[in-house]
Amino acid sequence: MSGGIRATTVSILWNLRLPRALLAFIAGSALSMSGAVMQAVLRNPLASSYTIGVSSGASLGVCFVILYGVTIPVIGMLTLPIVGFVFGLGTILLAIAFASRLDRSMENHTIILVGMVFSLFVNAIVTLMSALSHEHLQRLVFWQMGSFSGNGWTTVLILTPIIIAGLVFIIHYHRELDMMTFGEEQAKTMGVNLKSVKWILLIAAAAITGSVVAFVGVIGFVDLVAPHIVRKLFGSSHIIVIPMSAVFGGAFMVICDLVARTVVSPSELPVGAVTALIGAPFFAYIYFSRRAKKC
Repeated sequence: MSGGIRATTVSILWNLRLPRALLAFIAGSALSMSGAVMQAVLRNPLASSYTIGVSSGASLGVCFVILYGVTIPVIGMLTLPIVGFVFGLGTILLAIAFASRLDRSMENHTIILVGMVFSLFVNAIVTLMSALSHEHLQRLVFWQMGSFSGNGWTTVLILTPIIIAGLVFIIHYHRELDMMTFGEEQAKTMGVNLKSVKWILLIAAAAITGSVVAFVGVIGFVDLVAPHIVRKLFGSSHIIVIPMSAVFGGAFMVICDLVARTVVSPSELPVGAVTALIGAPFFAYIYFSRRAKKC
């Protein structure tokens, strides 16, 4: 004991609580930034990286690792997140490539529809694989609902530079994002190379989401709710929307994780279920109240 504080208390705070809180903030920040980008690029208030299959692809990769015991010798314990990231990013690359073949101008509705088809197809494969493997079913289901348990400083140190780099990279395109919110024709007249910028921003957003999903599982609604709150409070300029979405999303995720840990203590709820329970009604209120004002 030092200064009246037990060594076990210090260990719990430093090795368990602090890295978990930081990881929750990082995950919420990443997902919210990605959602803000997707909504601007696709001009759809319900758009997110999940819409075009990132989480589905990551889930498929994780299924392969868990069910077949796949291990990459060099990276060892990082096999699961790396495979999840690769599958998630690969899914969106396939979806965007397929959409560009169907529609060379890469219209927003084409990207969204193709992404939804890919997401549903991959989810069906994941469901079949899970149903045929009863011994791993609980682990797969829990991962798909999201959790920060079992992650420590290593995960925080891996994700932090990725998210910071993603934030800086996306903010670099804040003018293009502002122009794209006015519509594709207006953006073209302002000199935006729509096809190229869409590829870059969609892949960047998917990479950020895939990095987080690969470590903590599938967590929804944060990327939908946070950007809407930020736009309502601070306006639509993306040089403000992107960093503030990261702040609001991170804070929201920390609160949800706190609820997940304490409501049924000593048991723990999947944080993805908590974000859905809190986020879905709140998002519905924001979305439908905005529609009511237009009428």
